[in-house]
Amino acid sequence: MWRLLWLGATIGGVAYMVSACRTSRSLETVQEVDLARYLGKWYEVASFPARFQKNCTCTSAEYKLNEDGTISVLNQCFDTKKGKWQKSTARAFVQNEQTKAELAVQFLWPFKGDYYIIALADDYSHALVGTPDRKYLWLLSRVPEMSEKTFAELTQIATAKGFDVSRLQRTKQKDCAPAQ
Repeated sequence: MWRLLWLGATIGGVAYMVSACRTSRSLETVQEVDLARYLGKWYEVASFPARFQKNCTCTSAEYKLNEDGTISVLNQCFDTKKGKWQKSTARAFVQNEQTKAELAVQFLWPFKGDYYIIALADDYSHALVGTPDRKYLWLLSRVPEMSEKTFAELTQIATAKGFDVSRLQRTKQKDCAPAQ
Protein backbone atom coordinates (compact mmCIF):
# COMPACT_ATOMS: atom_id res chain seq x y z
CA MET A 1 0.00 0.00 0.00
CA TRP A 2 2.73 2.47 0.98
CA ARG A 3 4.67 1.60 -2.16
CA LEU A 4 1.63 2.42 -4.29
CA LEU A 5 1.13 5.72 -2.47
CA TRP A 6 4.82 6.58 -2.85
CA LEU A 7 4.76 5.60 -6.54
CA GLY A 8 1.62 7.66 -7.11
CA ALA A 9 3.11 10.67 -5.34
CA THR A 10 6.33 10.34 -7.33
CA ILE A 11 4.52 10.08 -10.66
CA GLY A 12 2.27 12.97 -9.68
CA GLY A 13 5.27 15.08 -8.71
CA VAL A 14 7.07 14.37 -11.96
CA ALA A 15 3.91 15.11 -13.96
CA TYR A 16 3.52 18.42 -12.12
CA MET A 17 7.15 19.39 -12.78
CA VAL A 18 6.81 18.54 -16.47
CA SER A 19 3.64 20.59 -16.79
CA ALA A 20 5.25 23.46 -14.87
CA CYS A 21 8.05 23.55 -17.45
CA ARG A 22 5.48 24.23 -20.16
CA THR A 23 2.93 26.97 -19.95
CA SER A 24 -0.55 27.38 -21.36
CA ARG A 25 -0.26 31.17 -21.71
CA SER A 26 -0.65 32.15 -25.34
CA LEU A 27 1.89 33.80 -27.58
CA GLU A 28 1.16 34.62 -31.20
CA THR A 29 3.72 33.14 -33.57
CA VAL A 30 4.46 33.70 -37.23
CA GLN A 31 1.89 32.13 -39.54
CA GLU A 32 4.24 29.68 -41.19
CA VAL A 33 7.82 28.45 -40.94
CA ASP A 34 9.57 26.56 -43.71
CA LEU A 35 11.69 24.31 -41.51
CA ALA A 36 14.08 23.48 -44.35
CA ARG A 37 14.92 27.20 -44.60
CA TYR A 38 15.01 27.68 -40.82
CA LEU A 39 17.57 24.92 -40.28
CA GLY A 40 21.24 25.83 -40.11
CA LYS A 41 23.31 28.15 -37.96
CA TRP A 42 21.91 31.12 -36.04
CA TYR A 43 23.85 33.65 -33.97
CA GLU A 44 22.40 35.07 -30.78
CA VAL A 45 22.42 38.87 -31.06
CA ALA A 46 20.64 39.49 -27.76
CA SER A 47 18.67 37.57 -25.15
CA PHE A 48 17.13 37.74 -21.72
CA PRO A 49 19.64 36.66 -19.07
CA ALA A 50 19.42 32.93 -18.36
CA ARG A 51 21.25 30.87 -15.76
CA PHE A 52 22.21 28.30 -18.38
CA GLN A 53 23.93 31.00 -20.47
CA LYS A 54 25.80 32.75 -17.68
CA ASN A 55 29.24 34.05 -18.75
CA CYS A 56 28.50 33.21 -22.40
CA THR A 57 29.77 35.12 -25.42
CA CYS A 58 29.87 34.12 -29.08
CA THR A 59 26.61 32.20 -28.63
CA SER A 60 25.14 30.28 -31.54
CA ALA A 61 22.67 27.51 -32.28
CA GLU A 62 22.65 25.04 -35.12
CA TYR A 63 19.57 23.11 -36.19
CA LYS A 64 19.53 19.95 -38.33
CA LEU A 65 16.65 17.71 -39.36
CA ASN A 66 16.76 14.16 -38.01
CA GLU A 67 15.46 11.16 -39.95
CA ASP A 68 12.55 10.80 -37.50
CA GLY A 69 11.36 14.36 -38.20
CA THR A 70 12.72 15.85 -34.99
CA ILE A 71 15.34 18.57 -35.05
CA SER A 72 18.79 18.20 -33.52
CA VAL A 73 19.96 21.27 -31.65
CA LEU A 74 23.57 22.19 -30.96
CA ASN A 75 23.98 25.27 -28.78
CA GLN A 76 27.45 26.58 -28.11
CA CYS A 77 29.06 29.57 -26.49
CA PHE A 78 32.40 30.64 -25.15
CA ASP A 79 32.31 30.61 -21.35
CA THR A 80 34.44 33.59 -20.33
CA LYS A 81 34.78 32.40 -16.74
CA LYS A 82 35.98 28.88 -17.66
CA GLY A 83 37.91 30.09 -20.71
CA LYS A 84 36.55 27.39 -22.99
CA TRP A 85 33.72 26.52 -25.36
CA GLN A 86 30.56 25.05 -23.86
CA LYS A 87 28.23 22.89 -25.93
CA SER A 88 24.81 21.47 -25.25
CA THR A 89 22.71 19.25 -27.45
CA ALA A 90 18.97 18.77 -27.55
CA ARG A 91 16.09 17.60 -29.69
CA ALA A 92 13.25 19.82 -30.80
CA PHE A 93 9.76 18.65 -31.63
CA VAL A 94 7.25 20.54 -33.76
CA GLN A 95 4.18 21.20 -31.58
CA ASN A 96 2.01 22.92 -34.18
CA GLU A 97 2.10 21.09 -37.52
CA GLN A 98 0.08 23.83 -39.22
CA THR A 99 2.52 26.69 -38.60
CA LYS A 100 5.65 24.80 -37.52
CA ALA A 101 6.38 27.92 -35.43
CA GLU A 102 5.78 26.28 -32.05
CA LEU A 103 8.44 23.84 -30.95
CA ALA A 104 9.35 22.08 -27.74
CA VAL A 105 13.06 21.65 -27.01
CA GLN A 106 14.25 18.78 -24.85
CA PHE A 107 17.72 18.94 -23.32
CA LEU A 108 16.94 16.42 -20.59
CA TRP A 109 14.18 13.82 -20.69
CA PRO A 110 11.31 14.22 -19.84
CA PHE A 111 11.49 18.01 -19.60
CA LYS A 112 10.73 20.21 -22.59
CA GLY A 113 10.86 23.97 -22.98
CA ASP A 114 8.84 26.11 -25.33
CA TYR A 115 10.48 27.65 -28.41
CA TYR A 116 8.05 29.93 -30.28
CA ILE A 117 9.13 31.72 -33.45
CA ILE A 118 7.34 35.05 -33.09
CA ALA A 119 9.00 37.03 -35.89
CA LEU A 120 10.92 35.87 -38.94
CA ALA A 121 12.38 37.80 -41.87
CA ASP A 122 11.03 36.84 -45.28
CA ASP A 123 14.56 35.85 -46.30
CA TYR A 124 15.14 33.99 -43.00
CA SER A 125 18.02 36.33 -42.14
CA HIS A 126 16.80 37.06 -38.61
CA ALA A 127 14.27 35.73 -36.13
CA LEU A 128 12.71 36.51 -32.80
CA VAL A 129 12.10 33.54 -30.49
CA GLY A 130 10.37 33.56 -27.14
CA THR A 131 8.40 31.57 -24.60
CA PRO A 132 4.70 32.07 -23.82
CA ASP A 133 5.48 32.94 -20.19
CA ARG A 134 7.70 35.79 -21.50
CA LYS A 135 10.59 34.50 -19.37
CA TYR A 136 12.96 33.93 -22.31
CA LEU A 137 13.57 35.90 -25.49
CA TRP A 138 16.24 35.57 -28.17
CA LEU A 139 17.09 37.80 -31.13
CA LEU A 140 18.78 35.61 -33.73
CA SER A 141 20.60 36.36 -36.95
CA ARG A 142 22.29 34.34 -39.69
CA VAL A 143 25.34 36.59 -39.29
CA PRO A 144 27.04 37.52 -36.00
CA GLU A 145 25.73 41.09 -35.96
CA MET A 146 22.47 42.80 -36.84
CA SER A 147 21.74 46.33 -38.01
CA GLU A 148 20.40 48.75 -35.41
CA LYS A 149 17.28 49.21 -37.55
CA THR A 150 16.53 45.48 -37.52
CA PHE A 151 17.32 45.28 -33.80
CA ALA A 152 14.86 48.12 -33.11
CA GLU A 153 12.17 46.49 -35.27
CA LEU A 154 12.48 43.19 -33.43
CA THR A 155 12.42 44.83 -30.00
CA GLN A 156 9.25 46.71 -31.02
CA ILE A 157 7.63 43.41 -32.00
CA ALA A 158 8.72 41.85 -28.70
CA THR A 159 7.28 44.78 -26.74
CA ALA A 160 3.98 44.51 -28.61
CA LYS A 161 3.85 40.82 -27.68
CA GLY A 162 4.27 41.57 -23.97
CA PHE A 163 8.02 41.11 -23.44
CA ASP A 164 9.92 43.51 -21.16
CA VAL A 165 12.73 44.40 -23.57
CA SER A 166 14.56 46.37 -20.87
CA ARG A 167 15.82 42.92 -19.79
CA LEU A 168 17.55 42.30 -23.14
CA GLN A 169 21.31 41.93 -23.07
CA ARG A 170 23.39 42.09 -26.21
CA THR A 171 25.55 39.06 -26.90
CA LYS A 172 29.20 39.72 -27.70
CA GLN A 173 29.96 38.22 -31.11
CA LYS A 174 33.22 40.02 -31.97
CA ASP A 175 36.65 38.39 -31.78
CA CYS A 176 35.20 34.91 -31.43
CA ALA A 177 37.69 32.10 -31.86
CA PRO A 178 36.44 29.13 -33.87
CA ALA A 179 34.47 26.67 -31.76
CA GLN A 180 36.40 23.54 -30.82
